[in-house]
Amino acid sequence: MLPASVQLRDVGPRDGLQPEAPVEPAARARLVELLVAAGLRHVEVAAFVSPRAVPAMAGAAEVVAALERHDGVTYAALVPNDRGAELALAAGVDELTFTLSASETYNERNVRMPVAASLEQLEAICERAGAVPVDTVVSCAFGSPYEGEVDPEDVMALVRAVYDAGSARVTLADTTGMATPRRIDDLLDLTGNDVGLHLHDTRGTALVNAYAAMLRGVRRFDTAVGGLGGSPFAHGAGGNLATEDLVHLCDDIGVATGVDLDALLAVSAWLGGLVGRPVPSRVAAHGPRTRRAAGEG
Repeated sequence: MLPASVQLRDVGPRDGLQPEAPVEPAARARLVELLVAAGLRHVEVAAFVSPRAVPAMAGAAEVVAALERHDGVTYAALVPNDRGAELALAAGVDELTFTLSASETYNERNVRMPVAASLEQLEAICERAGAVPVDTVVSCAFGSPYEGEVDPEDVMALVRAVYDAGSARVTLADTTGMATPRRIDDLLDLTGNDVGLHLHDTRGTALVNAYAAMLRGVRRFDTAVGGLGGSPFAHGAGGNLATEDLVHLCDDIGVATGVDLDALLAVSAWLGGLVGRPVPSRVAAHGPRTRRAAGEG
């Protein structure tokens, strides 16, 4: 049965822009404000990472400082380690997101440490964060670009370890778009539906995977306005599930998101101008199903 509503965390200002040419902090903050104005109540706004490693995320504290605070709006920031958490907390974020991988090779390439060391970092981050919640994103939860298949039992063991380390929430990430509805079901059979999903559209399955998860009662999804994004550590990885594509579907099937689709599409168009090309989102390209193109019969 479909849930009455879902909660969207737009990761466009972070995950979406991370592989792009650097965008000034003021413009990234403007993107966040536009998303909030469109109805998003949870936004991943920045990453407190080394600007040498990820130049597009330089100026994270400037982004956070430029944001207007709104009742009921959560600003999250990605942190790779305890030092990143210290900086993010000093900047005043409402939530920390931390990523580790179900793939040892991917973890080494992404954060330059084995999974066991990432778990140690997570424990330190959770202790430092105190009342600020930590959402741990388990990347490559549905398959690895290096090891191939990932056993759901191994992912479940990692989920348990993440909770034991103090994480408040867990989000399962299909980092390179290897999931299918069957594989979504296989993992949810073990984890239950009190998880988030972070889906990428590398093989065109992100939206159908989100629908399959909603049928299982999952209510938390990471999406990115415009469908931008993609891991620099996994060759050929596609962008995130586009926020407007999921909102468009949810509007039609009666699942509330709290997001104004027309306002969101205006943000998506603005973002295309910011990055200098059309965004990948299908609904951004073709419009909602009720909007007829000129000359359409």
